[in-house]
Amino acid sequence: MLFSKNPTSRFLLLTFTFVLLLSFSININAADPTNSEDDSDDLEQLLALDEQEDQLPEDQDQESSSRFSEAEVLSKAQRIVLELNSDNSKRVIDENEFVLLLGYAPWCVRSAELMPQFAEAATSLKELGSPVLMAKLDAERYPKVASLLDIKGFPTLLLFVNGTSLAYTGGFSAEEIVIWARKKTGVPVIRINTVTEAEDFLKKHHMFVIGLFEKFEGSDYKAFIKAAMSDNEIQFAEASNIEVAKLLYPDIKATNFLGIVKSEPERYTAYDGTFEMENILQFLDYNKFPLVTKLTELNSVRVYSSPVKLQVYVFAKADDFKTLLGPLQDVARKFITKLMLIYIDIVDENLAKPFLTLFGLEESKNTLVTAFDNKGSSKYLLQSDPTPSNIEEFCSGLLHGSISTYFKSQPIPDNNNASVLAVVGKTFDDLVLNSPKNVLLEVYTPWCINCETTSKQVEKLAKHFKGLDSLIFAKIDASANEHPKLQVDDYPSLFLYKAGDKGNPIKLSTKSGSKELAAFINKQVIPKDQAAKDEL
Repeated sequence: MLFSKNPTSRFLLLTFTFVLLLSFSININAADPTNSEDDSDDLEQLLALDEQEDQLPEDQDQESSSRFSEAEVLSKAQRIVLELNSDNSKRVIDENEFVLLLGYAPWCVRSAELMPQFAEAATSLKELGSPVLMAKLDAERYPKVASLLDIKGFPTLLLFVNGTSLAYTGGFSAEEIVIWARKKTGVPVIRINTVTEAEDFLKKHHMFVIGLFEKFEGSDYKAFIKAAMSDNEIQFAEASNIEVAKLLYPDIKATNFLGIVKSEPERYTAYDGTFEMENILQFLDYNKFPLVTKLTELNSVRVYSSPVKLQVYVFAKADDFKTLLGPLQDVARKFITKLMLIYIDIVDENLAKPFLTLFGLEESKNTLVTAFDNKGSSKYLLQSDPTPSNIEEFCSGLLHGSISTYFKSQPIPDNNNASVLAVVGKTFDDLVLNSPKNVLLEVYTPWCINCETTSKQVEKLAKHFKGLDSLIFAKIDASANEHPKLQVDDYPSLFLYKAGDKGNPIKLSTKSGSKELAAFINKQVIPKDQAAKDEL
């Protein structure tokens, strides 16, 4: 459905759902499952092989490392991920305290994006000494096992803790998977004691929260730990030595400090609120994104769930965006926590086209700027050139409520000699709402199966009532046109807008035959002493 009381809300919901599904529809062409005879032995042998490779003599290790291709590294990582099947799945889950399981299907075209991240996370967790066993299941090949494990879509990530499943709620990069898995298995915070540890930590984490406390106790520290355990995405670190902490956040001046660090120009943001878990989490929600966020299938869930509901989208080719990035970051600094600036590669049809379709601009190739108010389900379009100054003015107008909501429309058609007038978004007021005549309007979409039958009925009725000057027959393509006063629940729909009462259109049944519709029109728009015949 395209229109509701908030005309764009249904389309926004459908589009966001579509993009969110993209972010979860990932799979891999997996190798054949391991034989069930001795899976535990197989796993131990693979882990032992990896340990032998890790313990090569230094000169041989350096020589071997130089020969490793990315594919070989990935292959090694994937060996750490145990393939489950109908024979071993129950035993593996029951006999291990923690099992992080990836359910996938070989036909899922998004597999390449997640599986390497999952394998890389497995390698990192092994190196960290994590007790988490990483496993995967071809849910298409083993549907009964998938059903028992509650795998319903692809991919599904589940953490089994002593046999009980916990839904995955983290991000989809290797780093994010590692952070989430460690937090859920007892390591919510990494303690940094030395300069060397701080330097090593910086190499591994591009975004993190640092807390400085004189002693790891007290109400402030407890709130910090609770926030670390509740957050699903960001690595928390703690220190008691201010000089060590300054390597992570140079501007620290006192203990009981909390700040977020990101790998971008706006690198450091200090928390200035009270140490309460809810307040800390809110601070992170408003400050964890870059000044300009590049939307991907992996981060789309996080973007849409942001508490910053006013989101400005810049659609541009990658080369064009490079020149825009710096000025856009300057614009974003002026609106931090008030709106988000998001970039989408306009060439990426999977991401860009669903959004651009909402504006009727799906064929656009040049830079465009749009906005969505996810709280009110409204959308906006920058209709001037997308220069930095115009984008800044657009953002300011959005915050002050001076930008009009955008409703898409096809070009105004030529209705000369048409028995059924074609209405578009731009002409809905003139031809329907402001017309002094009665208007019978058909609302259709090109993809609607039953619309063709209704259209033929309307054409037949228009010819039947051709001599009635007080009645106009019209139609509108709801997939390409919008208007704030048009409310549609299904397609096709027929509405009679009576002269003098255009604010209360009467909905007609599209299941009625031509004779019944003609009788209804006679009753509603023709005086009794002038009633036309009902027969067609």
